[in-house]
Amino acid sequence: MTSYRKKLIEVALPLDVINREASREKSIRHGHPSTLHLWWARRPLAASRAVLFAQMVDDPSAWPELFLTEEDQKRERDRLFSIIRNLVRWESSNDETILTGARDEIWKSWRRACAGSNDKELYDPGRLPGFHDPFAGGGSIPLEAQRLGLRACASDLNPVAVLINKALIEIPAQLSGIGPVNPAANRRIGSDGTHGLAEDVPFYGNELLREAERRIGHLYPKIRITEEMASERDDLRDLVGEELTVIAWIWARTVRSPNPAFADIEVPLISSYVLSTRKHAYLEPVIDGREYWFRVHAGAEEMPEWAKQGTKSGGKNSGFLCIFSGIPISLEYIRSEGINGRMGARLIAIVADGPGGRVYLPAIKEHEEIARSAIPTWKPDVSISSDTRDFRTPLYGLTTFGDLFSPRQLVALTTFSDIIKETIERVHRDAREAGIPEGDVLAKGGRGARAYAEAIGVYLALALDKCADYSSTICGWHSGRDNIRNTFTRQAIPMTWDYAEANPLSGSSGSFSSMLSNVVEVLRAVRRGPEGSSLISDARSQSLSRNRIVSTDPPYHDNIGYADLSDYFYVWLRRTLRDIYPELFATLSAPKNEEMVVVPYRHRSREEAERFFLEGMSQSLRRIAEQAHPEFPVTVYYAYKQSENTGNGARTGWETFLEAVINAGFMITGTWPMRTELGNRTNAREANVLASSIVLVCRPRPAGAGVATRRELIAALRRELPHALRVMREGGIAPVDLQQAAIGPGMAVYSRYSEVVEASGERVSVGEALRLINATLDEVLAEQEGDFDADTRWALAWFEQHGFESGAFGDAETLSKAKNTSVDGMVDAGIIESKRGRVRLLKPEELPSDYDPTVDKRLTVWEMTHHLIRLLESGGETAASDLLSKLGPNADSARDLAYRLYMICDRRRRSQDAIRYNALVQSWPELIRLVKPAQRTLG
Repeated sequence: MTSYRKKLIEVALPLDVINREASREKSIRHGHPSTLHLWWARRPLAASRAVLFAQMVDDPSAWPELFLTEEDQKRERDRLFSIIRNLVRWESSNDETILTGARDEIWKSWRRACAGSNDKELYDPGRLPGFHDPFAGGGSIPLEAQRLGLRACASDLNPVAVLINKALIEIPAQLSGIGPVNPAANRRIGSDGTHGLAEDVPFYGNELLREAERRIGHLYPKIRITEEMASERDDLRDLVGEELTVIAWIWARTVRSPNPAFADIEVPLISSYVLSTRKHAYLEPVIDGREYWFRVHAGAEEMPEWAKQGTKSGGKNSGFLCIFSGIPISLEYIRSEGINGRMGARLIAIVADGPGGRVYLPAIKEHEEIARSAIPTWKPDVSISSDTRDFRTPLYGLTTFGDLFSPRQLVALTTFSDIIKETIERVHRDAREAGIPEGDVLAKGGRGARAYAEAIGVYLALALDKCADYSSTICGWHSGRDNIRNTFTRQAIPMTWDYAEANPLSGSSGSFSSMLSNVVEVLRAVRRGPEGSSLISDARSQSLSRNRIVSTDPPYHDNIGYADLSDYFYVWLRRTLRDIYPELFATLSAPKNEEMVVVPYRHRSREEAERFFLEGMSQSLRRIAEQAHPEFPVTVYYAYKQSENTGNGARTGWETFLEAVINAGFMITGTWPMRTELGNRTNAREANVLASSIVLVCRPRPAGAGVATRRELIAALRRELPHALRVMREGGIAPVDLQQAAIGPGMAVYSRYSEVVEASGERVSVGEALRLINATLDEVLAEQEGDFDADTRWALAWFEQHGFESGAFGDAETLSKAKNTSVDGMVDAGIIESKRGRVRLLKPEELPSDYDPTVDKRLTVWEMTHHLIRLLESGGETAASDLLSKLGPNADSARDLAYRLYMICDRRRRSQDAIRYNALVQSWPELIRLVKPAQRTLG
């Protein structure tokens, strides 16, 4: 018996729609907070919003005096689910009608809690508790807390993360009362209190761009199409005499040939000669004595095979070939040349913006000389991490972040940085002229002219940081999309051989104006909410969670070294904003020693790194457990990788993290799988992938929790799991998620004890508890087979052994006796085929199309389930719902069988069949909805 009122998230969630919207959101760019600034492993807004809502709203079972029966509770739960289904849609992000309805539900639960408490300081019916995320990262969770009406506090150890959160939740609320101050806006609309930041950032950003063009425009020349260029290119003949804006210059790194005969020549390292698969453009090397250059072909009917190879000698990790002699150039040789400062670069192609799209042109010596004329006056000399797992460039002599940029890129980025500082002073003058009082500085909560000007500088600096992501020599050219790849296409800095240098003044891919537009769209999408705050804080010692609602997304074991990666951006933010946030950018690089990730190079061994993570995470979670508001559970995200489900007994990050949670004094009351990968999966196998993150729901373990034996643990699991599974299935949880979600109620049993011990007195580990939970889940599902008819029980047993393949008649006959049925009877029932001494189950597509359960004299759950699958696949949800309407009260059994069959397929690695059963269950809510209203008595 719990001493707290359960929240919705501790009982059930409409995971189907949450996962669908979270996956869909990954493909949404315009106005999405993720486009404000890159951050790694950012949680989707849909998932964050749903979790927070369900974390604050009561489950109906918590109020049996209001919802007397399980049917009443289910009805109320369905109503709350409908709110979540509307709430998580991207289109609802700023829909005040939907958001107000969600906030009203939160207030309703809060006032009920306040009415039942005598602690008026902790339970104030007129004021919701604040919110805190101690590992705020990219800011999705604090932003959604603010959207749901909470005063949000975001903290992180990383200054880049702290700045992102300031830009999302702190600055817009802090300066929401100031209208635009730029002269053009004042003349047009006056000071009417509109969202000034969203008006002024693009204005001053465009002014900044014009000044940058004046200062460095000569470094980015246009290209004139000549008769000579067009002589062998039909696609260029109509462009002769035109001056085109260059989008990118494509370079190849070079090293001296290892062949003594050509040792004085720097030969190119090119991973592919292909420039564009859309326009069939590629490079052809031309050797002229001891010189070489590249001819560009475009519009070819077929790309030659050799073009795809470039100068590479073989596979992914192979070396290259000398363009003159063909002898191998090993990676070891290239590393030696790089470390000794003998790696260069050569321009090999130019990409311009033409009337009909991208135009691919050969390199021009004049353009190469202009690029080499750039002389930077500053470069970031912060060292790149020595962790070669994620940082490959130091192996080739590129050891500082400054080494990742060409001289022209450094000149451009530093010029933009300098102009941002000048722009801040201009905004300050304009704000004073517009009548805005001076006020304090931004870092001290100022709300006047000085703070406003500094805020404009922050957003321009974020645009510059985004520009830096597209302005390094790690950026490649995407031949399939005809644009520049950014530096961080993944959570690492790899080595790139042929790279694309963007034109930051072009207005195209990778330019400052395109990055600025991303920032502005986010600003326009951010609505004024309760005040927010963002600050640097170590989660192991913070006191910000005191009496607050807590939801957080901590670092994930050994997945990502955030601090090492973020230095790429930190060095530019520090150069631009150090005067605005001196405490935030006090150090030369982001803090690393305290960062809680398993990074062996910072410790003496992998084991010591693991210990550091476990102790630090336990300490951080203990601070949360001690401080969080007692009314609400804490929710914690964990990045679950499919590879962790090894089943080989090895300790995983998942086990390590669960142990940290339990060591912190928490008991786990729920585990919800969230699939947050891109929503454009087409591969059938990928449709059934495990969650990419798990949300753990936690409550502080009561003081004086007792010790249990292994036998008592198993008994409690067998007693409590069946009810929990039934509620989950009624909530529409997909079979693919059921096993992971079942860990929640299972770990709730395990973690409510201070310790669970073996008969020998040894502690039952988290890993062993997980195995017991999974075994009990199998038992519970197997026991439910007793509710099925005899034919279905036979079919289940046969399916587990043979699937839809045939087996010996004798085995089928023997099994039929044990299940109290007969082979002939099941043939008559229409679920199997028996001939030539072999028996097999009929596949859904082999079942008769005129099936009518209302006249079936031998109705089986097996038939119902597979006919539903047949109709779902051949006629869609409408056709399947027509059959569902005829099944009446038998429908729930068909869904239960689909769950059981999915578990069998998952265990037997029958992925194609598993997908079909999972799809049926996931479609169930829609099938129910489509059933005629008069017939809606189904589960």
